[in-house]
Amino acid sequence: MPRSILNTAVLTSVLALTIGSQAIAQTYFRGSDGDPETLDQHKTSTVVEANLLRDMFEGLVVYDASANVVPGVAADWEVSLDGLSYTFNLRDDAKWSNGDPVVAGDFVYSLQRIMNPETGAKYANILYPIKNALAINSGEAEPETLGVVALDDHTLQINLEQPTPFFLELLTHQTGLPVHPGTVEEFGADFVQPQNHVSNGAYTLEEFSLGDKIVLNKNPEFHSADSVSIETVEFLPFEDRATCVRRWEAGEVHSCSDLPAEDINRLKEDYGDNVRIAPYLGTYYYSVNTTREPFDDPRVRQAMSMVIDREFLAEEIFTGTMVPAESFVPPGIGNYVEDSPRFDWADMSMLDREDAAIALMEEAGYGPDTPLPVEISYNTSENHRNAATAIADMWSILGIETAYNVRDASAHYAMLRDEKDFDVARAGWIGDYSDPQNFLFLVESDNDGFNYPAYQNPEYDALMDKAAAETDLDTRAEILAEAERMFLADTPQIALLYYSSRSMVSDDLHGWEDNIQNVHATRFLSIAE
Repeated sequence: MPRSILNTAVLTSVLALTIGSQAIAQTYFRGSDGDPETLDQHKTSTVVEANLLRDMFEGLVVYDASANVVPGVAADWEVSLDGLSYTFNLRDDAKWSNGDPVVAGDFVYSLQRIMNPETGAKYANILYPIKNALAINSGEAEPETLGVVALDDHTLQINLEQPTPFFLELLTHQTGLPVHPGTVEEFGADFVQPQNHVSNGAYTLEEFSLGDKIVLNKNPEFHSADSVSIETVEFLPFEDRATCVRRWEAGEVHSCSDLPAEDINRLKEDYGDNVRIAPYLGTYYYSVNTTREPFDDPRVRQAMSMVIDREFLAEEIFTGTMVPAESFVPPGIGNYVEDSPRFDWADMSMLDREDAAIALMEEAGYGPDTPLPVEISYNTSENHRNAATAIADMWSILGIETAYNVRDASAHYAMLRDEKDFDVARAGWIGDYSDPQNFLFLVESDNDGFNYPAYQNPEYDALMDKAAAETDLDTRAEILAEAERMFLADTPQIALLYYSSRSMVSDDLHGWEDNIQNVHATRFLSIAE
């Protein structure tokens, strides 16, 4: 069924721009999963923020509409024979929104800034392959020693600690996006405010109203502005996925970036191809706080994982839009072994798994006569609520008594990263690049930002370090598989499901291509006249 954005409320909201269909054709009303916690690309960590930053900034390389890595600010590049040096030739016509040219020194400044521990970047470690990055971020070296050099204004050289076959894909991540040095120096943390903001991407920041909308306008200084069709983007936050769907059905938004699982069958029946479900490189999981008793006992964590019926979650809670997980690293990922690790008990029946789990809990001192109180923390969403309720019921045979703690998305993830005040917490990880390291690095002991369970295992860390130093991809894959087997045995995080992306897309919105990264930069989209 066609979905047309010809709604009186929408016309009123865009009346200040122009009147009639021309205004509608120029404005993309985009449903978002919530408010960003930050618009500082060096402090970012969520998909919500990635979608916004991808519209406002351009890195050396970018994802195109199909999630292929293509030139961005860099027109082309060369890689040394040993894989340790990347030389990027920057476009002559790249500009900041204030008219300043984008030069190699801007990337030197930006990459030094994210590694500077004073910045407090939670995701700096994604760029640790750069020479001296880890030492700088750990406070053991000065930012100026980072392996990034401006050979001239249009030539940037990045030197690595060891060959990293997925390095270009790392640079598509929002942490690799540049900041405008003069603006950061002048305004400090306030450089993200609309009145101060300077960007180098297809759009500029016009308005940021927390809980209401974020408005971006087309950047006339963008080198490919002539190919950018949409004039204005309004990101509308929806913690409640059903609310976004209702707004879409009313013709008030062009797209929703997630859908309530319990409504999928109706939506597919009513709207057919407007419902876009595609494979997505990610894992939906529960983190277990390994610093708290009795969750520091692997037997308890393993038992809690074993009794969860993932097929039920996938089919009944997420109505077939998720896939039951048998590992933490999702299937189909690049640079991995053919026979990837799985739960040791993956082929056991549910009854046998329940019996084994009950025995493990009894060994740990818990059961129906000695109940274990557990609080599940999750961010606001009917899907997360329904999953938590189902899991609590499955845990009841172990003598677990479940309570819930619900926060909005930004508060929930801030708690996971900083406070770690939880028993068990819902989380999800979408791969930033197709390599198992991007999932297994989450629980390295020095990964303060994303090691939500505060897992500490020197043997695991040693395997990850060994894999990082290995240049043979097949040998490296075997080492990473060994690390995942150790992870699955210890269960600091309970893998539940593999993601699929679930979107609603209006017939008026053109250029949306389903892809495994679920990236849809507005610059590649258009709206029907």
